[in-house]
Amino acid sequence: MGIYVIRVPDIGEGIAEVELVSWHVQPGDSVTEDQHLADVMTDKATVEVPSPMHGRVLSLGGSPGQVMAVGAELVRLEVDGEGNTSESAVHKAPEATHSVAQAAAPTPAAPAPAAAVDASRAAPAPAPVRSGAAPRAPAAVRKEGERPLASPAVRRRALDLGVDLRRVHGSGPAGRIEHHDLDAWAAGGGQAQAGGGSQYVERHGEEQVPVIGLRRKIAQKMQEAKRRIPHFSYVEEVDVTELEQLRQRLNQIHGAARGKLTLLPFLARAMVLALRDFPQINARYDDEAGQVTRYEAVHLGVATQTDTGLMVPVLRHAEALDLWACAAGIARVAEAARTGRAPREELSGSTITITSLGALGGIASTPVINHPEVAIVGVNRMVERPMLRGGQVVARQLMNLSSSFDHRVVDGMDAARFIQAVRALLETPALLFVE
Repeated sequence: MGIYVIRVPDIGEGIAEVELVSWHVQPGDSVTEDQHLADVMTDKATVEVPSPMHGRVLSLGGSPGQVMAVGAELVRLEVDGEGNTSESAVHKAPEATHSVAQAAAPTPAAPAPAAAVDASRAAPAPAPVRSGAAPRAPAAVRKEGERPLASPAVRRRALDLGVDLRRVHGSGPAGRIEHHDLDAWAAGGGQAQAGGGSQYVERHGEEQVPVIGLRRKIAQKMQEAKRRIPHFSYVEEVDVTELEQLRQRLNQIHGAARGKLTLLPFLARAMVLALRDFPQINARYDDEAGQVTRYEAVHLGVATQTDTGLMVPVLRHAEALDLWACAAGIARVAEAARTGRAPREELSGSTITITSLGALGGIASTPVINHPEVAIVGVNRMVERPMLRGGQVVARQLMNLSSSFDHRVVDGMDAARFIQAVRALLETPALLFVE
């Protein structure tokens, strides 16, 4: 047997360090070649680290949230053969085994008296359970103040059930409490403790959630954007009644063959046309160099909510796409971001960003600019409201655009004129198809 050390990979692009985001293995686990071991994050993307060979995990080289240099020891495996280090597996095995046992075992209870141990050895095996109820796992014994291991979802469920997790036996790695442990506890009547699961029981739990990985990158970028950019926001109401009728008609005619259209590709097209007259808005500002770069190409950032946080994949050359190509492109880059498959080149380089909360869009918002861009356009919820038209009260589909601009580069008058140009295109959608 030998020891194989897996090191933090050199991802290229001059990156010297990465942040360890999460582990997918624990000490003592057997792994196979190409198995996903860990996630690490650079400034641009999350990268999966696979195992180059079969083996058993002896130790892990860091904890989530830790910044590690390229080349640092990430995982130590016990493998068949000589491995890749001169250290002897025979000499290191006792120490490694001890560390694995420590990491994998739950906190032990106080040792039982010798008489109790002897009695337990002599006691006959328990009779089989004949009732319909499942046997309850023995109550866990933990030290005062010791926090049981459990995922946020398990903790929320335990709160709903009124279960004190300190009393629940965990069957997962390192004594981690899983959902089936709660099921076993509830099946044995354990939910009756702590007020019988009443929704009015006092709750005193606290949870510290480390800000790591993508969440940390988002926090840093938002803080940097608000610190460096003097934002101002502009909100305008848009009558999208004709646009919505056109969208539904196009979907009826072409939806089956060309795909369904949402409002976003129409807005993207309106922005592309309006930006031709406002090049200072389709720009990036390097405030350290004191230089604004204006772009003829519209590389559209699409703010996308993922399970790990907000990402902004980029739809390149939106100015060259028709409605259906734009719709397909937005859907593709957003799905790639949600599933973690977006390549690094699609996560940077946008010149202006669009953001939408869909049905949750509210009345108005103040979106944060995606630094170093100078503008972001936000879409709020579309609602049907009464309006006066020609002296008559009629029902119209209305929607607000909430946009933010960098006041160092974009004057308030120009921002208002740009949004009014977008509004005119959306309210008369035939103009979207006129060059």
